[in-house]
Amino acid sequence: MTRESRAHSGKPRPSPHRFPLGEGEGKERSPQRGEGAGGGKLSGCTVVITRPAGTGTALSKMVKALGGIPLLLPGLSLRAVSDQQHAKQQWHEAQRGDVLIFTSPAAVRYAWTLASFDHTHGSIVAVGRSTAQALQRHGIAAQMPASRQDSEGVLALSSLQHVQGRRVALITAPGGRGLLQQQLAERGAMVREVHVYQRSASRLNRRHVQAVQQLTPNACVLISSAEALQNLREQLPAVAWKQLCEAMAIVSSERIGAAAHAAGFLRIHRAASAIQADLLAAACEVCSQACHDAGVTGC
Repeated sequence: MTRESRAHSGKPRPSPHRFPLGEGEGKERSPQRGEGAGGGKLSGCTVVITRPAGTGTALSKMVKALGGIPLLLPGLSLRAVSDQQHAKQQWHEAQRGDVLIFTSPAAVRYAWTLASFDHTHGSIVAVGRSTAQALQRHGIAAQMPASRQDSEGVLALSSLQHVQGRRVALITAPGGRGLLQQQLAERGAMVREVHVYQRSASRLNRRHVQAVQQLTPNACVLISSAEALQNLREQLPAVAWKQLCEAMAIVSSERIGAAAHAAGFLRIHRAASAIQADLLAAACEVCSQACHDAGVTGC
């Protein structure tokens, strides 16, 4: 999907206290230097964060630091698998394989919750930079795609081109596209999935719905998961979903952009990747362009 950035209309900034706070968030604080009217790259722009419940706090603070108004609208909820003993056994067995592929930072976090890591040989692969950083915090240097930070990028790694007879474990959650499993099996790998956590639709309440209905067209929605997008579409009332689709969708890839378009978003802007910094940079670009087109100074 080609990158697109249409102008937003300059409309009054809604009151911050109307928006739901994320898990672990405190009360709305007063704007600091660089925030508020005319003080940041996101000044006057609401940024809708669709990351899993409880994981959007850091990104919310980054939005505030740039003068924007964060709205936490989680499309997913993450939790441990129900059979912890089975998952722990699978995790231990996977570490005796030739390749371990971690599909998300959550996969790293939940795997280490099950048991420590004692893998001493083979390759460690991370789907993206955030996952690689999560592994690095445990002292593990992982291979990762240089460009596309998704399943296609992982499949393009030179180390995974010849995997005939090799034992490959995907440290992940149930669901997903299944592309890694399919392609690696077709290349002759012995693939096993180790489910260390599970995803489900998050629970939205009346405050979430009201906040979405107050969005103006100059809002941006950060989207990096087709599953989260589908969950939001199913949970929000039709009128609220229509309001959300009038915002600019900041998507992490061409595939997510296509999913957003199919779901009803008409204005779509593609970020460089799914990492927080790239999604936020794309939002800043869109907001700055909108301010420029509207003749607003200080953006």
